[in-house]
Amino acid sequence: MVPAAPAAKLAKGPALTADEVVLDLEDAVVPAAKDEARVAVVEALGGEWAAESVAVRVNAIGTSWCHLDLAALAAAGSGPLAGSGRGALTVVLPKVESAGDLAFADRLLAGAEAAAGRATPVRLLALIETAAGLAAAAEIARASERIDGLVLGYADLAASLGRTGAQDWRYAQETVLVAARAAGIQAIDGPHLGIRDDAEFRAGVARARALGFDGKWAIHPIQLDALREAFTPTEEEIAEAREVLTALDAAAADGAGVVGVGDRMLDEALALSARRVLARAGAGR
Repeated sequence: MVPAAPAAKLAKGPALTADEVVLDLEDAVVPAAKDEARVAVVEALGGEWAAESVAVRVNAIGTSWCHLDLAALAAAGSGPLAGSGRGALTVVLPKVESAGDLAFADRLLAGAEAAAGRATPVRLLALIETAAGLAAAAEIARASERIDGLVLGYADLAASLGRTGAQDWRYAQETVLVAARAAGIQAIDGPHLGIRDDAEFRAGVARARALGFDGKWAIHPIQLDALREAFTPTEEEIAEAREVLTALDAAAADGAGVVGVGDRMLDEALALSARRVLARAGAGR
């Protein structure tokens, strides 16, 4: 997460080598600087970025800035995004609470894209960070063809629920994960609310990975290596995934849906896991 203001903080974003850099127009920007920060983000998107993709967290629906953010971003790069060869820009919608919120963003973006002559639709990530959003996670996950994933936001969710101190977030994590998986989109765990790469942070990363999340946000660059290590499949995992799919393909050719390999019985459930490993690795068969 990179603040969109002041300019010195935004200037650090292009050098970050994360899978995705999220530029923040919401919490990181005071009201008096919202318009200036929006202009700065649109300009920054025209430069070169080391990250694989760039997203922008806009202001929440219902604020006086959200529609301006969405319209500006829809017009920011009606060709390849930011001159970097990327064709898609992702908008992170904070505090999404219903399918109607996605419908609003969808229709506004469609009109702004048409006006700008944008050929590649803006993609969406929905932040689940209120009680209402958590309760409606399943319908939110299916609310728009633009949506690529759900992101769990711990700080605002804690405030929404009235929670204080150390918490067990398993229910919220499972709710977001199941909603995303049922809709066939990504599930992203929210950031650890600390800036260190310490034991507590690493335990949260390991927990999110074990639960099945596709990734996790970070709020400090020092945490990126641990996240990359946890969520990037190893060469051994990639090789094993390919072996599983090859064995099942051979079994299917013989008319069998399951096959025994060593001391394991392979079936479609393991094939699904293997495909997910290869997808995370960006690797083909």
